[in-house]
Amino acid sequence: MAEDTTRSTDQPEDRQKDLHQVNKTGLSRRNFLKGLGTGAVAATVAPATLAEADSHSATTGAEITRATVKLSINQQVYQIEVEPRTTLLTVLRDGIDTGGQRIDLTGAKEVCDRGACGGCTILVDGRSVYSCMMLAIDAEGKEITTVEGLADDNELHPVQEAFIEHDALMCGFCTPGFVVASKAILDQNPNPTREEIQAELSGNICRCGTYPFIFEAVASAAKKMK
Repeated sequence: MAEDTTRSTDQPEDRQKDLHQVNKTGLSRRNFLKGLGTGAVAATVAPATLAEADSHSATTGAEITRATVKLSINQQVYQIEVEPRTTLLTVLRDGIDTGGQRIDLTGAKEVCDRGACGGCTILVDGRSVYSCMMLAIDAEGKEITTVEGLADDNELHPVQEAFIEHDALMCGFCTPGFVVASKAILDQNPNPTREEIQAELSGNICRCGTYPFIFEAVASAAKKMK
C-alpha cells in the first residue's frame, strides 16, 4: 500500500508557524517570553544584591574612622586627628591640632590638586614633594619644611632674597613652590648650570611667564650659598 505523504489535518501549518513565528526584528514569541522570565528574576534579585552591598559599605565605612598622627612641621610637632584620606596639603592649610591650634601654613598653594603644577611643593626630609599627592598619615615621623620655615630667625633664606632681588615673581601665587623647589635643587647640587636649573624646575608652572628671572634667581642664590 502506498505511503500517505499528505500533511495531517490534526496539526495545521498555521499553528506551527505561529509557535515559531519570528517578527521583523528577529525576535520569536518563545524568546520574548523567556526574556520576560529572566527580567522578572533579575528584578527580584537585584534589590537584595544592592541591599547586601550597601550593608557591606556601611560596615567598612564605620571601621574607617580617624587616626591621630604626630607631624613635625618647621621643627614644631603637631598632634592631629585626620581621616586616612586627608592630604598633607589639607593639613598644612586647614589642619587643627588636638590642642585646638590651627596650623594655618598657607604658603603651599592648592592649585591643580593632582601633582601637575608644583604650587604645593614642600620639603619632606629635605626632598621636594607635592603635598597634594602625599597623605598626612604617610608624613608621620618625617621632617616637613614649608616656605614659612625657610627663614632663620626672621632672616630670609638666600633663595628668598634672590627671588626678590631678581624680581622673579609677578602675581606671586606660584612663588612659594618655586622657592622651596629651588632650595631642594641647591641642597643637592650647589653649583647647577642653567640647563640643570631649568630641568629640575620643570615640574613647577608659572602662568605669568617669569621663568627667565626665576632661573637667574636660582643661579644667584647658588653663589650666595657657597
